[in-house]
Amino acid sequence: MTSLMIVGADHLGSIPKKLEEMGYANILHISGRKTQMVKRDIPAGVDMILVLTDFINHNLTSVLKKKAMEQDVPVCYAKRSWCSIYKAIGQCQPNCPLSTK
Repeated sequence: MTSLMIVGADHLGSIPKKLEEMGYANILHISGRKTQMVKRDIPAGVDMILVLTDFINHNLTSVLKKKAMEQDVPVCYAKRSWCSIYKAIGQCQPNCPLSTK
């Protein structure tokens, strides 16, 4: 199983359930709207980060990208639609359960 941190959006609706059905476990969600989020670290054990680009503070995106590179954690970018998320994750991590080979 793979752990995933989703950054952005206030509510995810059915997205976590769809990700779980595809093999993702331990899905962590952080809204990304508040500027204090810049100070948070990436939790240990996160295998991949999904950034929902239409619901995130721009500064947080930059800081998150830098921290992810330091920890060698892949980052995917998508809009908050299942179609966009599915495609982004498949392209970001070729061996993931959502791979679009």
